[in-house]
Order: sequence, then C-alpha cells, then structure tokens
Amino acid sequence: MKIESLVIYLLVINFITLIAFIIDKKNAIKHRYRISEKILFFLSLIGGSVGALVGMYVFRHKSKKLKFVIGIPLILVMEVIIILYLLVRENVLWE
Repeated sequence: MKIESLVIYLLVINFITLIAFIIDKKNAIKHRYRISEKILFFLSLIGGSVGALVGMYVFRHKSKKLKFVIGIPLILVMEVIIILYLLVRENVLWE
C-alpha cells in the first residue's frame, strides 16, 4: 500500500461525501428527492467520515439526528484506528 494512494483515496471519498451532504441539504430545503441515510452512512464508512462531519456541522445537515451525531464520529475513530494499524503494519510510520 502506498501512502500517496491512500491520501488521494481519502481526499476523493471525503469530497464526494461532503458533496452528497450538500446536495441532500439543498434537496431537503426544496422538498426534492433525498439521498438516503443509508447512502450517507455508506459513504462515511468507506472513508468519508471527515467529509460527513464537515457537511453536518458547516451546512447544519443531520446535526440534530442522534444516529449521525454519534455514528459519524464513531466511524471516524474506527477509520483512524484502521489507518494507523495499516500504516504501522507496513512500517510507513517508522521510515
């Protein structure tokens, strides 16, 4: 695993997740088709939790729903632990 590939992936997935939260917020205001909460959580689970947190608190979207207020930070903590584990396993942190 190359660290550069991981960084690029995380930047892209967090950008996509943030855009999804913004689109869902705008659609909610206009009473249009919404992005399902399952999709928003899925994007967070595959690495987009930082984008989700930014979307929640900068754009005030899903920030009053307890499952998002608790779930997204827990996903972020889980992702950080996994990434640190992978970096330590690959000796990336010690080079």
